[in-house]
Amino acid sequence: MSQTPYIFDVTASNFEQLVLENSFHKPVLVDFWAEWCAPCKALMPVLAKITEEYQGELLLAKVNCDIEQEVVARFGVRSLPTVVLFKDGQPVDGFAGAQPEAAIRALLEPHVQQPA
Repeated sequence: MSQTPYIFDVTASNFEQLVLENSFHKPVLVDFWAEWCAPCKALMPVLAKITEEYQGELLLAKVNCDIEQEVVARFGVRSLPTVVLFKDGQPVDGFAGAQPEAAIRALLEPHVQQPA
């Protein structure tokens, strides 16, 4: 998955800045994933497509759970994929398991300004 201005990897050392601080300006969707997780791989293109369509009104932060154990423990992630929406420095919504595009859009609707 190529990085874009709206899609980026986060680590324990930059989570505070890239997710929590950014979430005071725009909602940040955090995707907890792993290389070996097939549902994670199926979900990523859907999340990327939606994020790109929002043209910067939504950010997508990716956490590789095999590497970033500290972040996984901090948020109590128990299954993959887990997706958490942050707004104003707090988790406000989310889901576990791969979801259809319509369900993800419905989850985002109350929190993110629709793209023009």
